Amino acid sequence: MTDGGGGTAGAPEIPGGPRDSGDSEGSGDSGHSGNAVNSRGPGGRTRTVTTWFLEQTSPADLRTARMPDEASGIRIARAQLPSPEFSRFLYTAVGADVAWTDRLPWTYLEWREFLERPGVETWVAYERDTPAGFIELDGSRSESAVEISYFGLLPAFRGRRIGGHLLAYGTARAWDLSGRWPRRPPTDRVWLHTCSKDGPYALANYKRRGFRVYDTEVAREPYAPAPGPWPGAHDEHERIGAQRQL
Repeated sequence: MTDGGGGTAGAPEIPGGPRDSGDSEGSGDSGHSGNAVNSRGPGGRTRTVTTWFLEQTSPADLRTARMPDEASGIRIARAQLPSPEFSRFLYTAVGADVAWTDRLPWTYLEWREFLERPGVETWVAYERDTPAGFIELDGSRSESAVEISYFGLLPAFRGRRIGGHLLAYGTARAWDLSGRWPRRPPTDRVWLHTCSKDGPYALANYKRRGFRVYDTEVAREPYAPAPGPWPGAHDEHERIGAQRQL
C-alpha cells in the first residue's frame, strides 16, 4: 500500500494511505488526478507512479481467501497493547524494500499517540510464532469508514499464500471494528490505496478480495532507493534468495 498520510473516507480527500508489500496473491506519496511532481531525486531521476484508490461498501463485497491448514503454523492475532517499538519494527521490516519512508522520522511519542487513537488496530500474521506481516486499520479519521493504512509481509514470507489470508482476515476486522470500540457506529466503507511501486501483483490482490477501484492518479515523483531496515539489507536478502535457488 502506498506510504503516506491518511485521508477520510466518504467524499474522498487526497489520501496517502496504505502501503502494500504482500505476496504474489497478495501503497509512495501521491499527487492529485495526474498532476506531476517536478522535484527530482538523486541525480535528477524521477519516475511515473500510478496510484489506485479502492474500496468496499458492504461486508458482502469481501471475498475470502483460502485458510492455511493447522500444520502451516500460521495464525493472526491483534497487538492489543500499543507498542511503538513493535509497530516500528513491522513498518521497517515490511516496507524496507518498497520505499516506506513517511514514518521513519516519527518519534516514540508520535508512534504512541497514533497507536492509542480509538479505532486504530494492528493485526499481525505469525508463522510458527514468528512475525510474518501485518495489517493496520485506521478508524480514527471517520466515524463509520475504516482505512487499511498499511498491509504487507516481511520479504522472507512472501509468495507463501499468507498475504491473501491476512488481507481477507484484516478486511473482515475492519468491517466488524465497531464491535471492539464502544459507541462507534457500524463500518459502512473500507478503503485503501496502492501504487505501481508495490509490484505487479498488489492491485490484483486487492481486486481478488473484492475491492473496487474508485479513483486513479498518475504523478511524477523523485526516484529514491528503498531504505532497507539497515544499510544493504535488501541487497543481501536478494543475494541469499538467489543462492538458495541454485
